[in-house]
Amino acid sequence: MRMRRLIVGLFPLLGFVGGVGGAGSVTAEQLVLNSYGGPYEEIIRSRIIEPFEAETGIRVVYDAVGSSSQDYAKIKATGGRPGFDVVVMTAAQALQGCQEGLLAELPVDVIGELSHLSPRLSSVAGPCGAVHEVQYMSLLYRTDHVEGVPSSWNLLLDPALDGRVILPTFQNVMAVNLLQVMSVMNGGGLVDDLDPGFAAMASVARQSIGFEQSSALLESYIRDGSVWAMPFWNGRAQLLVDSGAPVDYVRPAEGTIPLIATLSVPVGAENKDAAYRFIDFFLRKSSQEAWVEGYRVSSARSDITVPEALLSRQISAEELDQLLLPDLTVMATRMPEWSERWDRDVVSAAR
Repeated sequence: MRMRRLIVGLFPLLGFVGGVGGAGSVTAEQLVLNSYGGPYEEIIRSRIIEPFEAETGIRVVYDAVGSSSQDYAKIKATGGRPGFDVVVMTAAQALQGCQEGLLAELPVDVIGELSHLSPRLSSVAGPCGAVHEVQYMSLLYRTDHVEGVPSSWNLLLDPALDGRVILPTFQNVMAVNLLQVMSVMNGGGLVDDLDPGFAAMASVARQSIGFEQSSALLESYIRDGSVWAMPFWNGRAQLLVDSGAPVDYVRPAEGTIPLIATLSVPVGAENKDAAYRFIDFFLRKSSQEAWVEGYRVSSARSDITVPEALLSRQISAEELDQLLLPDLTVMATRMPEWSERWDRDVVSAAR
Protein backbone atom coordinates (compact mmCIF):
# COMPACT_ATOMS: atom_id res chain seq x y z
CA MET A 1 0.00 0.00 0.00
CA ARG A 2 1.25 3.44 -0.84
CA MET A 3 2.59 5.01 2.38
CA ARG A 4 1.43 8.53 3.07
CA ARG A 5 0.96 10.86 5.97
CA LEU A 6 -1.29 13.84 6.48
CA ILE A 7 0.28 17.18 7.19
CA VAL A 8 -1.63 20.33 8.03
CA GLY A 9 0.01 23.42 6.66
CA LEU A 10 0.77 25.56 3.67
CA PHE A 11 3.10 24.82 0.75
CA PRO A 12 2.38 27.80 -1.49
CA LEU A 13 5.36 27.26 -3.79
CA LEU A 14 4.10 23.81 -4.67
CA GLY A 15 0.46 24.73 -4.87
CA PHE A 16 -0.38 22.41 -2.03
CA VAL A 17 -2.78 24.83 -0.32
CA GLY A 18 -5.81 22.91 0.84
CA GLY A 19 -9.11 23.35 2.60
CA VAL A 20 -11.58 26.22 2.81
CA GLY A 21 -10.40 29.44 4.36
CA GLY A 22 -6.64 29.05 3.85
CA ALA A 23 -5.16 26.40 6.14
CA GLY A 24 -6.23 22.87 5.43
CA SER A 25 -4.93 19.36 5.19
CA VAL A 26 -2.52 18.28 2.47
CA THR A 27 -1.11 14.95 1.65
CA ALA A 28 2.66 14.70 1.67
CA GLU A 29 4.43 11.71 0.23
CA GLN A 30 7.35 9.87 1.66
CA LEU A 31 9.92 7.63 0.09
CA VAL A 32 12.32 5.07 1.46
CA LEU A 33 15.94 5.54 0.42
CA ASN A 34 18.33 2.63 0.86
CA SER A 35 21.93 3.73 1.04
CA TYR A 36 25.06 3.60 3.20
CA GLY A 37 25.83 4.50 6.81
CA GLY A 38 28.81 6.21 8.44
CA PRO A 39 30.18 9.46 6.96
CA TYR A 40 28.11 8.88 3.81
CA GLU A 41 24.86 9.09 5.77
CA GLU A 42 25.85 12.27 7.57
CA ILE A 43 26.77 13.98 4.31
CA ILE A 44 23.79 12.85 2.24
CA ARG A 45 21.38 13.96 4.95
CA SER A 46 22.71 17.51 5.12
CA ARG A 47 23.60 17.99 1.44
CA ILE A 48 20.74 16.23 -0.34
CA ILE A 49 17.95 14.84 1.81
CA GLU A 50 17.17 17.87 3.99
CA PRO A 51 17.11 20.34 1.05
CA PHE A 52 14.95 17.90 -0.91
CA GLU A 53 12.47 17.55 1.94
CA ALA A 54 12.36 21.32 2.42
CA GLU A 55 11.66 21.94 -1.25
CA THR A 56 9.16 19.19 -1.94
CA GLY A 57 7.56 18.32 1.40
CA ILE A 58 8.35 14.67 0.66
CA ARG A 59 9.69 12.91 3.74
CA VAL A 60 12.68 10.63 3.20
CA VAL A 61 12.98 7.52 5.37
CA TYR A 62 16.64 6.53 5.40
CA ASP A 63 17.53 2.84 5.34
CA ALA A 64 21.28 2.36 5.83
CA VAL A 65 21.26 -1.44 5.80
CA GLY A 66 23.39 -3.52 3.43
CA SER A 67 26.16 -3.18 0.88
CA SER A 68 25.43 -2.80 -2.85
CA SER A 69 25.62 -6.53 -3.44
CA GLN A 70 23.43 -7.26 -0.40
CA ASP A 71 20.89 -4.65 -1.51
CA TYR A 72 20.68 -6.19 -4.96
CA ALA A 73 20.32 -9.65 -3.44
CA LYS A 74 17.30 -8.34 -1.51
CA ILE A 75 15.79 -6.84 -4.66
CA LYS A 76 16.25 -10.14 -6.42
CA ALA A 77 14.85 -12.21 -3.55
CA THR A 78 11.70 -10.07 -3.37
CA GLY A 79 11.07 -9.95 -7.11
CA GLY A 80 11.68 -6.19 -7.22
CA ARG A 81 9.70 -5.33 -4.06
CA PRO A 82 12.43 -4.89 -1.42
CA GLY A 83 10.56 -2.25 0.61
CA PHE A 84 12.61 0.73 -0.53
CA ASP A 85 11.92 3.14 -3.40
CA VAL A 86 15.39 4.38 -4.31
CA VAL A 87 18.58 2.42 -3.85
CA VAL A 88 22.21 3.50 -4.05
CA MET A 89 24.27 0.80 -5.76
CA THR A 90 26.93 0.65 -8.47
CA ALA A 91 26.66 0.50 -12.24
CA ALA A 92 27.21 -3.27 -12.15
CA GLN A 93 24.05 -3.88 -10.12
CA ALA A 94 22.07 -1.27 -12.07
CA LEU A 95 22.94 -2.99 -15.31
CA GLN A 96 22.19 -6.47 -13.99
CA GLY A 97 18.90 -5.33 -12.43
CA CYS A 98 17.79 -3.87 -15.72
CA GLN A 99 18.64 -7.00 -17.66
CA GLU A 100 16.79 -9.15 -15.14
CA GLY A 101 13.71 -6.91 -15.15
CA LEU A 102 13.99 -6.01 -11.46
CA LEU A 103 14.78 -2.30 -11.81
CA ALA A 104 12.66 0.31 -13.59
CA GLU A 105 13.99 2.05 -16.69
CA LEU A 106 14.31 5.67 -15.65
CA PRO A 107 11.99 7.96 -17.69
CA VAL A 108 14.13 10.65 -19.29
CA ASP A 109 11.06 12.81 -19.93
CA VAL A 110 10.36 12.88 -16.17
CA ILE A 111 13.94 12.96 -14.85
CA GLY A 112 15.17 15.77 -17.08
CA GLU A 113 18.52 16.09 -15.31
CA LEU A 114 19.60 12.75 -16.78
CA SER A 115 20.32 14.58 -20.04
CA HIS A 116 23.17 16.51 -18.38
CA LEU A 117 25.22 13.44 -17.45
CA SER A 118 28.24 12.16 -19.36
CA PRO A 119 26.83 9.91 -22.12
CA ARG A 120 29.82 7.57 -21.78
CA LEU A 121 29.28 7.00 -18.05
CA SER A 122 25.51 6.80 -18.43
CA SER A 123 25.87 4.15 -21.10
CA VAL A 124 27.97 2.04 -18.70
CA ALA A 125 25.22 2.19 -16.06
CA GLY A 126 22.42 1.45 -18.52
CA PRO A 127 18.82 2.79 -18.58
CA CYS A 128 18.05 1.79 -14.95
CA GLY A 129 20.95 3.58 -13.26
CA ALA A 130 21.31 7.34 -12.74
CA VAL A 131 25.00 8.13 -12.19
CA HIS A 132 25.05 10.41 -9.16
CA GLU A 133 28.78 10.26 -8.38
CA VAL A 134 32.05 8.95 -9.73
CA GLN A 135 35.03 7.89 -7.69
CA TYR A 136 38.23 6.31 -8.87
CA MET A 137 40.46 3.66 -7.39
CA SER A 138 43.42 5.55 -5.99
CA LEU A 139 46.75 4.45 -4.54
CA LEU A 140 46.62 5.45 -0.87
CA TYR A 141 49.93 5.61 1.02
CA ARG A 142 51.48 6.74 4.29
CA THR A 143 53.44 9.93 3.80
CA ASP A 144 55.64 9.15 6.83
CA HIS A 145 56.84 5.82 5.43
CA VAL A 146 56.78 6.15 1.65
CA GLU A 147 59.46 8.42 0.24
CA GLY A 148 58.32 10.96 -2.33
CA VAL A 149 55.10 10.82 -4.31
CA PRO A 150 54.54 7.43 -5.97
CA SER A 151 53.38 7.39 -9.56
CA SER A 152 52.82 3.69 -10.24
CA TRP A 153 50.72 0.82 -8.92
CA ASN A 154 54.05 -1.02 -8.77
CA LEU A 155 54.54 0.62 -5.36
CA LEU A 156 52.51 -2.31 -4.04
CA LEU A 157 55.32 -4.60 -5.28
CA ASP A 158 58.17 -2.60 -3.77
CA PRO A 159 60.20 -4.90 -1.47
CA ALA A 160 60.44 -2.03 1.03
CA LEU A 161 56.70 -2.49 1.65
CA ASP A 162 56.92 -6.19 2.41
CA GLY A 163 54.32 -6.88 5.11
CA ARG A 164 52.94 -3.35 4.81
CA VAL A 165 50.27 -3.87 2.16
CA ILE A 166 46.65 -4.97 2.55
CA LEU A 167 44.21 -6.04 -0.17
CA PRO A 168 40.41 -6.11 -0.48
CA THR A 169 38.68 -9.47 -0.61
CA PHE A 170 37.32 -10.52 -4.00
CA GLN A 171 33.79 -9.61 -2.81
CA ASN A 172 34.90 -5.98 -2.82
CA VAL A 173 34.88 -4.79 -6.45
CA MET A 174 38.07 -2.85 -5.74
CA ALA A 175 39.96 -6.17 -5.77
CA VAL A 176 38.58 -6.99 -9.20
CA ASN A 177 39.47 -3.54 -10.51
CA LEU A 178 43.04 -3.78 -9.18
CA LEU A 179 43.36 -7.17 -10.86
CA GLN A 180 42.21 -5.61 -14.14
CA VAL A 181 44.59 -2.64 -13.89
CA MET A 182 47.49 -4.98 -13.13
CA SER A 183 46.47 -7.06 -16.12
CA VAL A 184 46.53 -4.09 -18.52
CA MET A 185 49.86 -2.89 -17.04
CA ASN A 186 51.41 -6.24 -17.83
CA GLY A 187 50.09 -6.77 -21.33
CA GLY A 188 46.71 -8.35 -20.61
CA GLY A 189 43.17 -7.07 -20.97
CA LEU A 190 40.33 -5.79 -18.79
CA VAL A 191 38.04 -8.78 -19.24
CA ASP A 192 40.03 -11.06 -21.56
CA ASP A 193 43.48 -12.55 -20.95
CA LEU A 194 43.76 -11.75 -17.25
CA ASP A 195 46.74 -14.11 -16.79
CA PRO A 196 49.23 -11.23 -16.34
CA GLY A 197 46.92 -9.66 -13.79
CA PHE A 198 46.57 -12.80 -11.70
CA ALA A 199 50.36 -13.28 -11.74
CA ALA A 200 50.93 -9.69 -10.59
CA MET A 201 48.27 -9.94 -7.88
CA ALA A 202 49.85 -13.13 -6.56
CA SER A 203 53.08 -11.15 -6.16
CA VAL A 204 51.26 -8.35 -4.34
CA ALA A 205 49.56 -10.92 -2.10
CA ARG A 206 52.97 -12.26 -1.04
CA GLN A 207 53.71 -8.79 0.32
CA SER A 208 50.33 -8.34 2.00
CA ILE A 209 49.22 -9.01 5.52
CA GLY A 210 45.90 -10.35 4.26
CA PHE A 211 42.48 -9.32 2.96
CA GLU A 212 39.54 -7.30 4.30
CA GLN A 213 36.14 -6.73 2.68
CA SER A 214 34.84 -3.46 4.10
CA SER A 215 36.33 -0.06 3.39
CA ALA A 216 36.06 0.85 7.09
CA LEU A 217 38.30 -2.07 8.10
CA LEU A 218 40.76 -1.47 5.26
CA GLU A 219 41.01 2.14 6.33
CA SER A 220 41.79 1.23 9.94
CA TYR A 221 45.04 -0.52 8.97
CA ILE A 222 46.56 2.45 7.19
CA ARG A 223 45.25 4.86 9.78
CA ASP A 224 47.04 3.04 12.63
CA GLY A 225 50.23 2.65 10.56
CA SER A 226 50.33 -1.13 10.29
CA VAL A 227 49.86 -0.77 6.51
CA TRP A 228 51.69 1.73 4.33
CA ALA A 229 49.93 1.38 0.97
CA MET A 230 46.72 -0.02 -0.50
CA PRO A 231 44.07 0.70 -3.16
CA PHE A 232 41.20 2.89 -1.95
CA TRP A 233 38.32 4.89 -3.43
CA ASN A 234 39.42 8.48 -3.75
CA GLY A 235 36.41 10.01 -1.99
CA ARG A 236 37.11 8.15 1.23
CA ALA A 237 40.83 8.71 0.75
CA GLN A 238 40.20 12.46 0.66
CA LEU A 239 38.14 12.25 3.86
CA LEU A 240 41.15 10.51 5.48
CA VAL A 241 43.47 13.27 4.27
CA ASP A 242 41.05 15.89 5.59
CA SER A 243 41.00 14.15 8.98
CA GLY A 244 44.71 14.91 9.40
CA ALA A 245 45.96 11.32 9.07
CA PRO A 246 49.52 11.14 7.60
CA VAL A 247 48.29 9.78 4.26
CA ASP A 248 47.93 10.94 0.71
CA TYR A 249 46.70 9.38 -2.52
CA VAL A 250 47.44 9.50 -6.23
CA ARG A 251 45.97 8.35 -9.52
CA PRO A 252 48.88 6.29 -10.92
CA ALA A 253 50.16 6.90 -14.43
CA GLU A 254 49.00 3.48 -15.67
CA GLY A 255 45.39 4.59 -15.22
CA THR A 256 42.50 3.59 -13.04
CA ILE A 257 38.97 2.26 -13.11
CA PRO A 258 36.09 4.38 -11.81
CA LEU A 259 33.47 3.35 -9.31
CA ILE A 260 30.28 4.55 -10.95
CA ALA A 261 27.63 4.96 -8.27
CA THR A 262 23.99 4.92 -9.29
CA LEU A 263 20.48 5.62 -8.07
CA SER A 264 17.90 3.04 -9.12
CA VAL A 265 14.22 2.31 -8.56
CA PRO A 266 13.01 -1.27 -8.04
CA VAL A 267 10.14 -2.21 -10.37
CA GLY A 268 7.86 -2.80 -7.39
CA ALA A 269 8.65 0.46 -5.58
CA GLU A 270 5.56 1.91 -3.90
CA ASN A 271 6.47 5.57 -4.35
CA LYS A 272 7.85 5.83 -7.86
CA ASP A 273 6.79 9.43 -8.50
CA ALA A 274 8.57 10.59 -5.35
CA ALA A 275 11.56 8.43 -6.27
CA TYR A 276 11.86 10.06 -9.68
CA ARG A 277 11.64 13.52 -8.10
CA PHE A 278 14.40 12.60 -5.67
CA ILE A 279 16.69 11.38 -8.45
CA ASP A 280 16.02 14.51 -10.49
CA PHE A 281 16.84 16.64 -7.43
CA PHE A 282 20.08 14.74 -6.70
CA LEU A 283 21.27 15.15 -10.29
CA ARG A 284 20.61 18.87 -10.63
CA LYS A 285 23.63 21.16 -10.89
CA SER A 286 23.37 22.73 -7.42
CA SER A 287 22.89 19.34 -5.73
CA GLN A 288 25.83 17.82 -7.57
CA GLU A 289 28.01 20.74 -6.50
CA ALA A 290 26.93 20.28 -2.88
CA TRP A 291 27.58 16.54 -3.06
CA VAL A 292 31.02 16.88 -4.65
CA GLU A 293 32.05 19.43 -2.06
CA GLY A 294 30.76 17.33 0.84
CA TYR A 295 31.73 13.79 -0.15
CA ARG A 296 34.89 14.71 -2.12
CA VAL A 297 33.88 12.72 -5.20
CA SER A 298 33.49 13.56 -8.87
CA SER A 299 30.34 14.15 -10.84
CA ALA A 300 29.11 12.81 -14.16
CA ARG A 301 28.11 16.40 -14.97
CA SER A 302 30.75 18.53 -16.66
CA ASP A 303 29.04 21.87 -15.98
CA ILE A 304 29.41 22.01 -12.20
CA THR A 305 31.74 24.29 -10.23
CA VAL A 306 34.24 22.31 -8.16
CA PRO A 307 35.99 23.89 -5.15
CA GLU A 308 39.54 24.96 -6.04
CA ALA A 309 41.08 22.72 -3.35
CA LEU A 310 39.48 19.64 -4.91
CA LEU A 311 40.13 20.32 -8.58
CA SER A 312 43.50 18.54 -8.75
CA ARG A 313 41.95 15.48 -7.08
CA GLN A 314 38.99 15.23 -9.40
CA ILE A 315 38.50 13.49 -12.71
CA SER A 316 38.12 16.36 -15.12
CA ALA A 317 35.67 16.28 -18.02
CA GLU A 318 38.62 15.83 -20.40
CA GLU A 319 39.95 12.91 -18.35
CA LEU A 320 36.66 11.01 -18.28
CA ASP A 321 37.53 9.52 -21.65
CA GLN A 322 40.87 8.24 -20.32
CA LEU A 323 39.33 6.02 -17.67
CA LEU A 324 39.55 2.26 -18.08
CA LEU A 325 35.98 1.02 -18.45
CA PRO A 326 35.59 -2.76 -18.43
CA ASP A 327 32.47 -4.25 -19.99
CA LEU A 328 30.29 -4.85 -16.92
CA THR A 329 28.06 -7.36 -18.71
CA VAL A 330 31.02 -9.52 -19.61
CA MET A 331 32.42 -9.09 -16.11
CA ALA A 332 29.19 -10.37 -14.57
CA THR A 333 29.40 -13.58 -16.57
CA ARG A 334 33.05 -14.20 -15.68
CA MET A 335 33.06 -13.27 -11.99
CA PRO A 336 32.44 -16.82 -10.71
CA GLU A 337 35.43 -18.11 -12.72
CA TRP A 338 37.63 -15.21 -11.60
CA SER A 339 36.59 -15.71 -7.97
CA GLU A 340 37.70 -19.34 -8.03
CA ARG A 341 40.99 -18.38 -9.61
CA TRP A 342 41.50 -15.54 -7.11
CA ASP A 343 41.20 -18.04 -4.25
CA ARG A 344 43.52 -20.49 -5.97
CA ASP A 345 46.22 -18.13 -7.27
CA VAL A 346 46.06 -14.96 -5.14
CA VAL A 347 44.75 -15.86 -1.69
CA SER A 348 46.98 -18.92 -1.51
CA ALA A 349 50.04 -16.74 -2.19
CA ALA A 350 49.40 -14.49 0.83
CA ARG A 351 51.52 -14.99 3.90
